[in-house]
Amino acid sequence: MDVIDTLPPANANVRTEANAMNLPDELQRLLREVPALARAYLVGGCVRDALLGIPQKDFDLEVYGVDYETLARQLKAHGRVDLVGKSFGVIKFTGQSGGQWDFSLPRRDSKMSAGHKGFQIEVDPDIDPKVAASRRDFTINALAFDPRTGDYLDFFGGREDLVKRVLRHTNSAFVEDPLRVLRGMQFAARFDLTPAPETVELCRSIAHTFPELAVERVGMEWFKWAMMSQRPSAGLRFLQATGWLRHFPEIAALDGTPQDPEWHPEGDVFTHTCHCCDALAELPEWRAADATTRQVLMFAVLAHDFAKPQTTHEAEREGRMRIVSPGHEEQGGPLAEAFLTRIDAPNEIKDRVVPLVKHHLAHLQTVSDRSVRRLANFLKPATISELCLVMTADHFGRPPKPRVIHDGVTELRAKAEAMHLRDSAPKPLLQGRHLIARGMQPGVQFGTLLNEAFEAQLEGGFTDLDGALKWLDARN
Repeated sequence: MDVIDTLPPANANVRTEANAMNLPDELQRLLREVPALARAYLVGGCVRDALLGIPQKDFDLEVYGVDYETLARQLKAHGRVDLVGKSFGVIKFTGQSGGQWDFSLPRRDSKMSAGHKGFQIEVDPDIDPKVAASRRDFTINALAFDPRTGDYLDFFGGREDLVKRVLRHTNSAFVEDPLRVLRGMQFAARFDLTPAPETVELCRSIAHTFPELAVERVGMEWFKWAMMSQRPSAGLRFLQATGWLRHFPEIAALDGTPQDPEWHPEGDVFTHTCHCCDALAELPEWRAADATTRQVLMFAVLAHDFAKPQTTHEAEREGRMRIVSPGHEEQGGPLAEAFLTRIDAPNEIKDRVVPLVKHHLAHLQTVSDRSVRRLANFLKPATISELCLVMTADHFGRPPKPRVIHDGVTELRAKAEAMHLRDSAPKPLLQGRHLIARGMQPGVQFGTLLNEAFEAQLEGGFTDLDGALKWLDARN
């Protein structure tokens, strides 16, 4: 995801440029054959990502010099047209090969009232392209590319900002939508960008507008941060610099919470958390995971020390006073859940994050068959494999200490692998059908007995069905 050293020249060969953008053949054909697309430009993220060398999947096009009805009619001859975005000048097009692209007319957005719906949209196919680009949030997103000529439209220095890894707002209209600050947070993290000082100050000036944002919009930006970050700490430090960290009190409380310098030479808990998130993002296992699992793991690492501010104090350890935080792992579970609830995280994420937070120090306990069975059961639907990644990121987040996997993590992973519990929890061996086969009648007592059996199984009372049936016979 690094910025390529040499950006494509503006007058490069058309076909070469189109290939550089990885345009599908059908889209290239549309651009050649549909008259209404004579002044169609690729815009926004697809242009930015192409310059960053990121493989392209989605392409958005802005079309000038044609009215909405004409554009829709001409596109309809080549595929299916969906007009649900008409009020925004957007046509969703599905080609004959199944490709889907958004074609939009340029527009002006004028802030009329608070909230993300408080904008007046004015579609204008004859608008100056610079005026149309000015409504975009950051210079790196205000780029356009002409696939016919190979020219870039870069009115605000976006290409240079990409090379220099600078996140800079396009103009003062940035303040009209406070969501742009959270977009800045996830862009900084995704592309390892440093915010321009003037952008930081502008974001700081609108920190009070956070309540205007709908919770689902806030969550959307956090989910992108958790799923796509190259350097997650850049996003967290962006929130810190702009004064927006205070809107996420569990994270804000980490800032300034001390740690024992011998165990944590890197500094306070916020600094440690930043290092841990960055360490996780560098792990091959995290990069190879599915999108939801990446989110789960990143949120778990973000939240793993949420309870340190309320548990940290000085106490005597090994004959001298040390900074300690006993019980922070268990107390961190509810705080993680509260944070995730406020950003509208679905249960499939919360249900996995919370147990990972509560058990992130499990590698410091004695590893036995019993402890592994119980740990795997406590973690579900998360897994020991996922917990080991969280613990590894936690251990790596203490520079200048070397990044060495803790022996306890290695031992836990090996034991769980040997017991076939690395990626799943124990399943009850004794089932209702076994009770019926013993002549028992279904009823309330079934649940009680099966729970007792599973508890005995976790304790190591039996390890196979024969053992479970012997336990049942002895129990009765």
